[in-house]
Amino acid sequence: MADIAAVLGRLTPEELDGLRAVGPQGHLTRPLTEALDRAAGGPGAGRGYYVPSGSVSPTGGPHLVLRSDVTAWLFGAAAQVPLPQAEA
Repeated sequence: MADIAAVLGRLTPEELDGLRAVGPQGHLTRPLTEALDRAAGGPGAGRGYYVPSGSVSPTGGPHLVLRSDVTAWLFGAAAQVPLPQAEA
């Protein structure tokens, strides 16, 4: 599995914003899991970066969340991916 910095570095700014919008324990949407897969190397390659949360959707599919170390890297006190700057 590639390192977290390399995978998150391959996401678009919009995809990073989407991850930040769902939050550290938010359920990932299909477009976000597909973005992580693409960034990790192709279909299904991002599965190590997100994991089932233990709950299921109304359609029976597992809810997926970012793995804890990916969450810490993205949302930690010293976030490694630059956060957008607020305009003054």
